[in-house]
Amino acid sequence: MKSKVYFIRLGNSEKPHLITGKLKRLLEESCVLDFIRPNSKVAVKMHFGEEGNTGFVLPKYARVVCDGIAGRHSTGILADTNTLYRGRRTNSRDHLALAHEHGFTKALTGADIVIPDDTQKENIVEIPINLTSVKIAKIARFFIDVDALIAVSHFKGHMLTGFGGALKNIGMGCATREGKLMQHCDVSPVVYADRCIGCGACVEICPVGAIRIKNKKSVINSAKCIGCANCIGACPTMAMFIDVEAGGAVQQKMVEYAAAVLKGKKAGFLNFAIKINKECDCWGMENPRIAPDVGILASVDLVSIDKASLDLVTQTAGKNVFKEQHPNQDAAIQLKYAQGLGLGNLNYELIEL
Repeated sequence: MKSKVYFIRLGNSEKPHLITGKLKRLLEESCVLDFIRPNSKVAVKMHFGEEGNTGFVLPKYARVVCDGIAGRHSTGILADTNTLYRGRRTNSRDHLALAHEHGFTKALTGADIVIPDDTQKENIVEIPINLTSVKIAKIARFFIDVDALIAVSHFKGHMLTGFGGALKNIGMGCATREGKLMQHCDVSPVVYADRCIGCGACVEICPVGAIRIKNKKSVINSAKCIGCANCIGACPTMAMFIDVEAGGAVQQKMVEYAAAVLKGKKAGFLNFAIKINKECDCWGMENPRIAPDVGILASVDLVSIDKASLDLVTQTAGKNVFKEQHPNQDAAIQLKYAQGLGLGNLNYELIEL
């Protein structure tokens, strides 16, 4: 049986007030929030955008979702977790300040903003799942303790997963920093010697002393490397980068983490296939658009909404832009594996409003 995915089309550079109107209609006609029971606490999983990034889903659209939850006599809470890499989203205090700067305040969104501090043990929960790669998933407790979850995801490219949508927003986005490290632990940075200038910035920032300068070039001790990616952010010439060949393993772990988060949890999903960038919203640097705006999708099926988003972007662009930008990645891995774990259905019925 096919899962239903609802879709409302948006044109390039459509005015925000028109988008909010279409989003309200999508929420009403898709009934994607109807599973929420009165007096529920609902996590609205967002990405608040890295400093300098403009691709994230805007606060005014989050407001529409939170108002829809309030209309069901429940409370929506906007939430995200801290990042593995170095930046303003590494700790909860700076991350919350950046979210406020990007407009995610209670005054504008109608909701509280929560970014759990996973340096505190009480904010972490270990979920036994005993799957192929992940035996115990480490999740921010907030996402486990809520009654329901709505994932509001920006659909875009990603260097390791091909594309990032609802699966990535849930699987990687709800993990603690340690959980994110677990997902990336097959990924040690590599040094592109032709770009390395031997400045030593990576050596200074490495928290475990896994990098040294040899013959005026950086050298990584992979046995010591913890995969924190701090060196990538510090490198001025992009000589230090991720080994993109490991993307398949990352996708598999990401899906297993999504299974842990959603274990026994009611959830709905919204994908914003607009401002479709080459890389994820963690990039504060230049992040070019790679496809025209498509629209917003809604479903209660995690796999179907990502598959439909991928298909629509491909049809609109006339080619698979994610494969073009990230030729080493097979983004179908996450979709097929997620269906295999029972997280959703690759077969869907697209209902355009």
